[in-house]
Amino acid sequence: MSFILNIDTALESAFVSIVKDGEVLQVAASNDQKDHAAWLHPAISSLAKQTGITLNRLNAVAVSIGPGSYTGLRVGLSAAKGFCYALDIPLIAIGTLQLLAASVQDKSVDLICPLIDARRMEVYAALYDKNVQEIKPPHARVLNEHSFMEWLNSQVVLFCGMGSKKLRPLQHHPNAFFIESVISPQSFGRLSQKSYMEKQFADLAYSEPLYVKEFYSPARKE
Repeated sequence: MSFILNIDTALESAFVSIVKDGEVLQVAASNDQKDHAAWLHPAISSLAKQTGITLNRLNAVAVSIGPGSYTGLRVGLSAAKGFCYALDIPLIAIGTLQLLAASVQDKSVDLICPLIDARRMEVYAALYDKNVQEIKPPHARVLNEHSFMEWLNSQVVLFCGMGSKKLRPLQHHPNAFFIESVISPQSFGRLSQKSYMEKQFADLAYSEPLYVKEFYSPARKE
């Protein structure tokens, strides 16, 4: 039997869940991106009380590692690392795009392309087969009417995630299908359980958010 705390603060909506052997016991969610940092620890405490699963019974902590919001990724990973250090349990890091793909796996045909809004006409994208095996790793690209034609000309592609609404007005290929999906706690639970069983653990000391693009912070005005 295994208990895993899953943390996703990478995107606009955040959630935490406790899963038992891959099955979600309880979920707490927040739709206020600016409040993720203040919301996170009270939400985890509330989950522990609701489920009766105290933190010292956890076998691992899993976190959505990115790409996504720079601040959100740091908030989630810092919390996950803190719990793992304190409880002496492994850290599981799962890509946000992979989590999005897994959340629509039952709707896929040939390929799944999750998209995350990266401002203006840019998105973070990756490509997976219908078994959520990575074909093209996370990357940033600027969208236009020719985007993803290298795959659309030969295979059906399901574009998912909220970033897909940027592509929809541009791409009218008959092999392109769209769904503005979010990460499913159930899919996160299955992936984190799989990683735990296969001992796919992240380096607790050196793990960093997957930003894809270099983080830039403007200089403060004096």
